[in-house]
Amino acid sequence: NNIPVIIESGSMPEGYDWLGHYRTVVGYDDNQGVFFILDSFVGSENPGAGIVESYPDFDDDWHHFNRTFIVVYEPQRQALVERILGDYMDTTRAAEIALERATAEATANTTDGHAWYNMGTSLVALGAYERAADAFDRARVAGVPWRMTWYQFGPFEAYYGAGRIQELLSLVSTNLGNGGEYVEETYYWQGRALEAQGRTTEAASAYRTALLRNPLYADARAALDALGS
Repeated sequence: NNIPVIIESGSMPEGYDWLGHYRTVVGYDDNQGVFFILDSFVGSENPGAGIVESYPDFDDDWHHFNRTFIVVYEPQRQALVERILGDYMDTTRAAEIALERATAEATANTTDGHAWYNMGTSLVALGAYERAADAFDRARVAGVPWRMTWYQFGPFEAYYGAGRIQELLSLVSTNLGNGGEYVEETYYWQGRALEAQGRTTEAASAYRTALLRNPLYADARAALDALGS
């Protein structure tokens, strides 16, 4: 239907460690079992045609981010998009579907850290914070890339929602020590944890640092305003 789809996936380009990465899917061929992808980071040998990637290779990287996707379309095509996406138009149902798949994958392979992480992400979306925190615990034991919390903040929200504040602060500390000091969400969740401990002056400072990193960060602005700071 000539509607592009942006996906978020894991990537490990030559000379790099694991990174989170956005790519634009512009076509597919079921006969060959391939997607056609535009990727501004790695370029293409065939300008305009994009990178050709098999369905299994595509999914291997995509499942690092719980198969997140964004559909880009004009407002007048809303009805068509709704028909195509079906249940995925509802964020709650989409999270339930993602949870079902991640649970099946984690059950089939208990060492798949991404599957456990995806379970946690979906459970956060559904507000099941204690179960989400347990899933993230399993993900950390099984192993996920060390940069994961630069991009996905489900563990922060899960530990906060489950009342595991000291573990949240430990996760924040890890992020601050590995490059995540440039990620505004690190400071936002630091602020939430400090505020939960009654350390409101320190929390306000953390929210201000988040806003220094990103002045348009609405959650940090609201949290700071709520403190009257």
